[in-house]
Amino acid sequence: MRIERIELRHIRMELVHPFTTSMGTEYDEEHIIVRIDGEGLTGWGESVAEGTPFYSYETVQTAWHILNDFLIPAVLGKNILHVQEALDSWSKVRGHMMAKAGIEAALWDLMAKSEQISLSKMLGGVREKIDVGVSIGIQDSVSTLLQTVENYLAEGYKRIKIKISPGNDLQFVEALRKVYPELMLQVDANSAYTLAHAGLFKEMDNYGLLLIEQPLGYDDIFDHSKLQRLLRTPVCLDESIHSLDDTRAAIELDSCRIINIKPGRVGGFTESKLIHDYCAEHGIPVWHGGMLESGIGRAGNVALASLPNFTLPGDISASKRYYKEDIVEPAFEVNSDGTMDVPAGHGIGVEVNAKALEKVTVKKIIHTS
Repeated sequence: MRIERIELRHIRMELVHPFTTSMGTEYDEEHIIVRIDGEGLTGWGESVAEGTPFYSYETVQTAWHILNDFLIPAVLGKNILHVQEALDSWSKVRGHMMAKAGIEAALWDLMAKSEQISLSKMLGGVREKIDVGVSIGIQDSVSTLLQTVENYLAEGYKRIKIKISPGNDLQFVEALRKVYPELMLQVDANSAYTLAHAGLFKEMDNYGLLLIEQPLGYDDIFDHSKLQRLLRTPVCLDESIHSLDDTRAAIELDSCRIINIKPGRVGGFTESKLIHDYCAEHGIPVWHGGMLESGIGRAGNVALASLPNFTLPGDISASKRYYKEDIVEPAFEVNSDGTMDVPAGHGIGVEVNAKALEKVTVKKIIHTS
């Protein structure tokens, strides 16, 4: 497959509702859309680097730089037969996982289309439907949270995740458990706590949570091992896991008993599959996280989540959860049984709406061979 043309678009999509976490409140989402053309086919990917360096050191601007100046020149005009060839050409570039994941995703889509199979099948997926959950930002009151949860349950979501931060935590868990004693419930701290808060998380042991996600430092593995020893509830690592090596360390230290996989955070589908397989071999369940992707990134997430060891519902919500208008057709929907259909068409299995994409484009650049 000769790589003839690569286009980048910096997009900004307004959120339906502000999304508040321990890192702050988001009103819109900025990402980079990658389009790769070769031999009459087009592949699409999404770099989930955001406008701020709060979740990751990467931002739209850093990813734009790395893509334009290093990753694209390494593959443009080349004959790429396998995605691994592109990864090998980027091996000198340290880090910048979100930049790499965006262009790698477009290559996977392109290769799947060239073989006339779905991305799910090409990645090794085994499901036609995946279980999905919804992530709810920090609410301003218990009553607002309860109403929000009620609305999402009515839409069919099987699992609820609530964001927490110091002072916005136990009271919300208690309230939800009182009203929904059997609800599949988990919390996400986005690294807002320290070991000094261990007592708080021991109290959460009493509420039958599915997991506690990334309670401690965003780059920590060791202290999480200390916390996990104190808890019955599984700790799940997110921000700390950037590679298979991080995964191995976390499992050997018993720092967590569940792992969240986000392709953007670990550098793409290839590394995600390695982490997935290693966790499966060691009896560690995984689930798919979300980065408020457009339908392009969401399509890739759904395909990856169809692999066999994604046994917990992921943060792969309907398009309308975040955006009034998505940039793909058809938009993603949640079925009444809390599942989402895995696209069966070639590649990512959805079509990009050119007019909708143009409306949210901040800037673009085109590279040709």
